[in-house]
Amino acid sequence: MDCRVKPGNDVPGNGCRDMASGIRHIVPMRQFPPRRIVCLTEETVETLYLLGEQDRIVGVSGYAVRPPQVRREKPRVSAFISADIPKILALEPDLVLAFSDLQANIVADLVRAGVAVHVFNQRDIAGIFAMIRTLGAIVGAAERADQLARTYEERLARIAAVSRPLPKPKVYFEEWDDPLISGIGWVSELIEIAGGEDALPKLRLQQAAMDRIISLEVVRAAAPDVILASWCGKKVVPDRIRQRPGWSDIPAVSNDRIVEIKSPIILQPGPAALTDGLDAIVRALWPDQL
Repeated sequence: MDCRVKPGNDVPGNGCRDMASGIRHIVPMRQFPPRRIVCLTEETVETLYLLGEQDRIVGVSGYAVRPPQVRREKPRVSAFISADIPKILALEPDLVLAFSDLQANIVADLVRAGVAVHVFNQRDIAGIFAMIRTLGAIVGAAERADQLARTYEERLARIAAVSRPLPKPKVYFEEWDDPLISGIGWVSELIEIAGGEDALPKLRLQQAAMDRIISLEVVRAAAPDVILASWCGKKVVPDRIRQRPGWSDIPAVSNDRIVEIKSPIILQPGPAALTDGLDAIVRALWPDQL
């Protein structure tokens, strides 16, 4: 589940069909490379800053917090599944960057208004690298984007190559607490890179949150050694996890290995997850090696 929407909002359905009906005609960019860009999600904002292309950004998502100066430098024009369309149009963007079918209704409105939109849909680490390189090509910074992606690829390889004690800790990642929702693809992959074993690896291929809803019994049967929780911007309360029926004998609970990871660094598929998010997972799994 994306931390920018509540459970249930990312169910494929009319939104996806609406987007399809809204892009029958290709809308050309006014400038290439685009000089005025609106970013409806955080990861494209951070990527453009890292590429040194932040001056192209004229509007951002209200969830954008990386780098910190973005909150004072750029006007906020959207939540995640809603946006101030008149405000976006007033900014006269050459291009709007969106994410997945979750923003289909916003995209449809913008395309009908004659705005060019690029929709990313990265759900795993390979997709994150592709997003970085694609965005770099769009703004005329392909070489810098490739170098940035290579830097992250090398970083992940170095961390994955670190010798860790066996057996690997089994890790349950919880994105939401009611109903229980497990981690999406890139989180599952980062757990493995950090030297852990995803307790529910088969769910990583399920893009929609509704397909990753699980029961208390499923987690209990998986018997994770570590519980990592990131409740989509809501503060994690470990006592609520400990008090769940039947969970007292789960190793992570009995050994007090319940760790919160802040949503902005793990639940956005971009640079934050590959850096601070991965580092937080490593610290949670291997506190004695720090």
